[in-house]
Amino acid sequence: MSMQNVATSALQYTAPKRNELTHIPGDEGWPVIGKTFQVLADPKGHIERNGAKYGPVYRTHIFGETNIVLLGPEANELVLFDQQKLFSSTHGWNNVLGLLFPRGLMLLDFDEHRLHRKALSVAFKSGPMKSYLSDLDRGISARVAQWKAKPGEMRLYPAMKQLTLDLAATSFLGADIGPEVDEINRAFVDMVAAAVAPIRRPLPGTQMAAGVRGRKRIIAYFREQIPLRRGNHGGDDLFSHLCRATHEDGALLSDQDIIDHMSFLMMAAHDTLTSSLTSFIGELAANPDWQSRLRSEVLALGLAPHAASSFDDLEKMALSEMAFKEALRIKPPVPSMPRRAMRDFTFKGYAIPAGTAVGVNPLYTHHMKDIWPEPDRFDPLRFTEEAQRNRHRFAWIPFGGGAHMCLGLHFAYMQAKCFARHFLQNIEVSLEPGYKPEWQMWPIPKPRDGLRVRMKAV
Repeated sequence: MSMQNVATSALQYTAPKRNELTHIPGDEGWPVIGKTFQVLADPKGHIERNGAKYGPVYRTHIFGETNIVLLGPEANELVLFDQQKLFSSTHGWNNVLGLLFPRGLMLLDFDEHRLHRKALSVAFKSGPMKSYLSDLDRGISARVAQWKAKPGEMRLYPAMKQLTLDLAATSFLGADIGPEVDEINRAFVDMVAAAVAPIRRPLPGTQMAAGVRGRKRIIAYFREQIPLRRGNHGGDDLFSHLCRATHEDGALLSDQDIIDHMSFLMMAAHDTLTSSLTSFIGELAANPDWQSRLRSEVLALGLAPHAASSFDDLEKMALSEMAFKEALRIKPPVPSMPRRAMRDFTFKGYAIPAGTAVGVNPLYTHHMKDIWPEPDRFDPLRFTEEAQRNRHRFAWIPFGGGAHMCLGLHFAYMQAKCFARHFLQNIEVSLEPGYKPEWQMWPIPKPRDGLRVRMKAV
């Protein structure tokens, strides 16, 4: 199918009137603000209380609109697998991401999404991934060596945030980006912060205003670089691969498409990986027995401390991968996933009209006691082949599912295992006795105090 045959304008919708949803149980809270502050203060507790009171389908009111929340693996499969193309991701995410990351892959729907995803997939094939691994490995090894040389207490989250930002700049934009790297990184930080800012208009002095300025800087940089990357200056970085990518009809991605996809991919890779790697290492600090087991796996690779990691080495780190998956279960990097119903549908006997804002919740599903006994306990053995065999395929969805399954999930596993290999081979991490970090779980989980850990050289 040619891109010319795909409608570029998003599907239109009309939100249902309030009385069209009152047959669904729930509590919409106060006028205008609804339940927004309760959700922001304690998203996990809020949704678990509502699930216990109203069941797997309930009505609430957040961010200025009535929402229908669907809970559990069956709901996840209906909404994410979406065989009947009932649900729009564009109109689910647009209110959050549309101003700063418009037309990123996650914000496209149906045939247009499929065609763009296919074009972008060239950047995540085996050859490019090996190049990314080489860049990631060097960057991680150097940063871990710095941490090892300065043992003692460290705030893990900001250190991880700086690392993932630097790694994204290198593997996504190229090692030779030059002196502009700090300016580009600052622009991305401002854009990400603005994406979840409470003030949604770029008023002077607001995070949103800084985010809009950051986007202008990013657009200018990418627009200047695209013709160079398509010529003789392109390398093996993700940006250069996208500049050379083509649609099914052989047409190159447009300059604007490349700008939108690069902006979104760098945001997604940076913020979600920062959260995931922080929770992963935080769990190992709190569970020294598992830290020791994973270190034994790493040492069994037989690599010198500064030796490069290969794909084959990472493939042997099965236990580390299971531990990373368990960290993603406990603190999924995207705890809730919004959609918009584009046609009427029914679920669990409830008729839900077209135009309704609908959400599913990985954070809730990942802590359902009938699926995950003792759900707050860290247990990587939940992800052995045998343990997973009889589990619903949408019981664990940190990367989403269906057509919108995260395009970079293999990149995330690769970076996590590469990081685990260097970190565990060089550093032992622990928490102060009695210290239990408090996490802000929405919109992307992060520890409120940065997560204080103690490090010492192995």
